[in-house]
Amino acid sequence: MDNLGKRFFMPNVFIVVGHSGSGKTTLIEKLVRELSGRGLRVAVIKHAHHKVVLDTPGKDSFRYKEAGAAMSILLTRDALQLVVDATEQREPEQIAQRFLGEADLVLAEGFSHAAGVKIEVLRRACSSVPRCSIGDGLIAIVTDIEEVYPELPHFALEDVKGIVEFILQRVTG
Repeated sequence: MDNLGKRFFMPNVFIVVGHSGSGKTTLIEKLVRELSGRGLRVAVIKHAHHKVVLDTPGKDSFRYKEAGAAMSILLTRDALQLVVDATEQREPEQIAQRFLGEADLVLAEGFSHAAGVKIEVLRRACSSVPRCSIGDGLIAIVTDIEEVYPELPHFALEDVKGIVEFILQRVTG
């Protein structure tokens, strides 16, 4: 509990990794749809390797941040955008703990080198060499390649329900 008496809870985080073009975003989109359909609140964290402008220079929320605000939030009728410096706490679990306490489950895309449990999307058309190893936290493979990490659970590229059941079993123990 914090000093206001609100309970903060750490959602389970699953990192989806894979080579560019392997289908990570498509898989996460399908997983979110299936998990949300089951009544879970799912948050997604996407790691971008390139610079992205999150707030428009000159606009109010940008000006507040530039003036020294620790965070700037833009609230519209339908959405909320949070802009905060991310110089520290850049790992998916740190981000989830800091900002995503309302989520039941967090799916993070990318973050191949981050600590945490990972599910790799490995499509023969992109590469037959995985990005991660079991020592990196790899717990399952979504693939069309049978011979990679045979000791791990394998899921077909379209087996969304099977992957969701696997994730839910990990969450509920």
